[in-house]
Amino acid sequence: MTALLRVRRSRGAASGLLLILLGAWGGLVPFIGPYFHYAYTPDAAWQLNNGRIWLEVLPAAAVLLGGLVMALSKLRPTAMFGAWLAAIGGAWFAVGTVLAALWTSKLPAQGTPVGGTVARVTEQIGFFAGLGVVIVFVAAVSLGRLSIVAARDAELAAAERAGARAQAERDDTAPAERVAGPATSTSPGQRLRAALGTRKVVSGNSDGAREPAGSGSKSG
Repeated sequence: MTALLRVRRSRGAASGLLLILLGAWGGLVPFIGPYFHYAYTPDAAWQLNNGRIWLEVLPAAAVLLGGLVMALSKLRPTAMFGAWLAAIGGAWFAVGTVLAALWTSKLPAQGTPVGGTVARVTEQIGFFAGLGVVIVFVAAVSLGRLSIVAARDAELAAAERAGARAQAERDDTAPAERVAGPATSTSPGQRLRAALGTRKVVSGNSDGAREPAGSGSKSG
C-alpha cells in the first residue's frame, strides 16, 4: 500500500514547472509591467500597496510554492497538496478582485487598468481573470493525473513488494545459516588431536606388521 503512494517525479514535473512560471508571472508583472505600459494604477514599477499584496503577491506565492512541491515530490499525497495549493492561488487570482469589497472600502483594490480599450482588456486577462483560470485548469489536470494509479505505477509497486519479500526471506535464512555453521566446523585443537591419533594408529599397524617376521627368524 505504501508503494502505491509513491509517484514518478515526471508525473508532476511538467505541470509543476508550468505552475512555477505562471506564479512567477503573477507575482512579477505588477512590478515590471509599468516598464512596458502594461499595468494597473499606480502605474509605477516596484511600488507595493495593500491591493498588490493581497490580490497578486500572496496568490502568486501560493501558486509558485504549489508548483515547486509538485515538481519535487515523489509522494502522491504531497504532490496533490501542491496541486490544491496552486488551484487555490489561481482561484484567488480570478475572484479576489470581486471579494476585495469584503475587507476594504477603497475600490477597486487592485487599481484600474491603464491604456486604451484593448490594453485594459489584456491587462484584466493577464493580471487576474485569465491568469487565474489557466492556473486552476493546470492544477485540476494535475490533480486528475495524480489521483489515478497508472499501470506503470502499479508495476513499480509490485516490483518493490517482491523485492521487500525477497529481502525478508534472506534476512530470515541468514541467522539459521550462522547457527548451523559452527556445529559442522572443527576447532584447530580438534584437528591436531585427530591428526595425532591417526599417526598413532599408523605407527601401531607398522609395528604389528614387523613382529611376525622377527619371530620367524628366531624360531628358525
